Formats: sequence, C-alpha cells, structure tokens
Amino acid sequence: MGLLLATALGLTAAACGSEEKPAGNESKPTAQGSAAGPVSITVNCMPPKTNKAQRATFEEDLAAFQQLNPNIKVEKATDAFPCYEPRTFEAKLAGGQLETVFYVNFPNVGRLMESGQAADITPYVGELKTFKDYNASIEIFKKDGKIYGLPTDGYGMGLVYNREVFTKAGLDPNNPPKTWADVQAAAKKIAALGPGYVGFGEYSGNNVGGWHFTASLYGRGGDVITPDGKKAAFNTPEGKAVLENLRQMRWADNSMGSKLYIDWPALMKAMAGGKMGMMVGAPDVLIGLRNDFQAKFENYAVTSLPEAKALFNGGAGYMINPKATPEQIRAGLKWIEYEFLTPGKGQLDYVRAKGANLTVGQPYPDLYGADTPSGQEVLKLRAENANVDPGQFALWVEGSKGIPAKAEPGPYAQEIYAILDTPMSAVLTRQDADIDKLLADAEAKVNALLEQKG
Repeated sequence: MGLLLATALGLTAAACGSEEKPAGNESKPTAQGSAAGPVSITVNCMPPKTNKAQRATFEEDLAAFQQLNPNIKVEKATDAFPCYEPRTFEAKLAGGQLETVFYVNFPNVGRLMESGQAADITPYVGELKTFKDYNASIEIFKKDGKIYGLPTDGYGMGLVYNREVFTKAGLDPNNPPKTWADVQAAAKKIAALGPGYVGFGEYSGNNVGGWHFTASLYGRGGDVITPDGKKAAFNTPEGKAVLENLRQMRWADNSMGSKLYIDWPALMKAMAGGKMGMMVGAPDVLIGLRNDFQAKFENYAVTSLPEAKALFNGGAGYMINPKATPEQIRAGLKWIEYEFLTPGKGQLDYVRAKGANLTVGQPYPDLYGADTPSGQEVLKLRAENANVDPGQFALWVEGSKGIPAKAEPGPYAQEIYAILDTPMSAVLTRQDADIDKLLADAEAKVNALLEQKG
C-alpha cells in the first residue's frame, strides 16, 4: 500500500500530558562539548502513564539508548496523548520551545520547511544505516533537494466496525458495507438494537471534523483545494454528498445518536464502549482502541473505505529544532533511528512487543521498500511474532489495493480543517442546516486563507 505516501497519526486534538522523564526545565536545545564529547537533547511523544505497556517500553528504550550512546544525554522526554495537539504545538512553535527532536504530522511538514522551523538534516542522513531503504514516504520531508525530517508512522483510511455489534444487529461481520448506502442501512439496524446503540459515529470539531470531511470527500473523488493550492475545491457535488449522507443518517434515520464527538478521544472512547457500529478510520484505530481505551480488541475489524476513488493517506515523523547544534542533530537522528527505524528495536521490536502483550501483525508502519534489507527484516519479524488475527485487517488490505493514495490538503491543512469543522458540526446539530450555504461560507474562508498565505 505504501501507507506513508502522503497523514494524524496525524492524529489530532486532545490534551497533552505534563509528565516528564527525567526532570528538566529547558525551553530550548542545549549542548555541551563537541561531536566526541557529551551532548544533551530533549525529545517528545513519550506515551502517557495511562498507556502502561508502551510507556514502559519507551522508558526502557531511553535507558538502553543512553547506555549504547554514553555521550548522549536525553535531558527531558515530554509525554503527550496524542502526540500532536494543535493548540499546544502552535504555542510551543511560536515560543521557540519545541524539543530538540519533535513529532510532526504530515500536514505541518511543508510549512515548517518553508518557514525555516526545522533543521536541514541532509549532511547527516548518510550516517543512518536504514536511510537508504526508505520507501517514497521520505519525499514528504524533502524540499529543494534537502531533507528536513524522517517519517516514522503512517495510515490510510478505511471503515472501522465492531464485529460483535454487527452480529447482534443481524449483519454479517465478514461482509461489511461496500457502499455508503450499505453503511446507512447497517447503521439503521444497529441503532434499532436499543438505547445507547449508535450505528455510525463521526467527528464534529477541533480540526478532526474537517479531517474526516476530507477523508470522505477524497473517497468520493473530490478535492479540498485545487492542484495549484490557490483555491478551495470542495463546494462540489462530492462535498455536498458527504454532508447530505451525514444529515440523512443523523436526522432521517436517527442512526448516529445525538452526542457530538468533538475531538479524537471522544469518538474513540465511544467506539471502545461496545455499542457503536462503525466509524471512518485507519487500521491503527484498532490498536488505539485496545491500548488507550481498553476495548476488546478481537471485536473490531477494518475494511476499505466504501466506494473509494482515492485513499486518504497521512502520517507523521520527526524533525529537529533549527536551533540544534550539529552535535545535537546527530544525537537526535540517532535517537529517531533507534526508537523508530531499526528492525528489532524500539517500535519495531516485535519480540518484546509480543511479550508485553502489545499487538503484532498489523500492516504498518510501512517505512521501507519491500525488497530492501530493512523492509524484508521487518516483514519477517512481524510474521514470526504476530499475535493478532490478520483477518481483522485483511479486508482493508485487499480492498485498498489499487486505490490511488491522496495526500492531505497542503501545508495549511490544519487551518483548513478548522474551517471545515463548521459544516460538519452544523449538519450534526441542526436539522435545518443549509448545506449549500455552509459549503459556500467555508469556501470563501478557505479562499481567503490561501490568498493570505500566498
């Protein structure tokens, strides 16, 4: 699939944690010594304490990394749930307080490169053993022949559903919806199970509403912005179809319930509760449901996005603070490679993951070419240590083959998502919402944004 051809994890809005390990109060990178001497860095995206298993493995990796590299001191590791929260990120970016090594979702990569807010790592990537094996995902972090970061994760959208709920509603969990009409019909049957059951859930704010509007729009063959990036392109029949479908399910069928899911944790928590039938999401949603929301993992599966003409792809990676010294850049890249890019280590340590009862066998992250040494080793280790049923992902893998990947809408995707939150929220809260006017107003605002940004 090449999941990283384009976006989440980026995923999106929730409160960043404040736990740090070890203690420190530095607001900008610091370094001591030379390339051969000690160097200090800070990192972020440590799993929160609520995610005990992944927190433990991350702390274990920090200790092992520093033992292998005694001249590198990780002075501070800041936790976050999830790793990207727009308000916190923007405040730290504006204040120059991002860590030496910081997490970035794909929509923000372009603007950080454009504005000089990420270090040029081109002279140093040759020191990374796995760099030569990257698939096309690395292209996202390139500008004018230079490299400004490394992808470490990615996703492609599909339809996540609860197999147990399907069975209760008399639906076949091995034959999930293939069209939006199928989704609507299935949602009605699920909602009919009784109080608390929701057939289909969707986001309505905090940028994730606009994010999912985009995913559904892409699936229908639409665009958010024009190819040159200068104009909005969603006030179209495809854009209207996305909103009309939601309005029909919310108000005519009453299959979406009345609760709004404004941010990422809200919808995930509802899906994990066991009474929601379906939501748009990537395969990694199943892992989040299990690890972060204590859902019964085996009840869930993911299939391809209904009627998809294009597959919304996104992801994330890491960049280096432009204030970093050459020694800090080298140290930061060593940490990224150890924790995210080395087969058998960090996130790719499938032996440890299996032993810690973390999931192994899902079809991601997809970082390396299948015919490269790194790619082959990852696939081998993943298969040898799989502890989840590949059938839970099989319909997504098979159904997504051949669907063109489509990147998030340019460097200002987050600002665009915030604007598109409004029509998403409106159709889910007002039965008389005027879809034409909502799209026209959003179109005008996105056009003004793009004109301002130049």
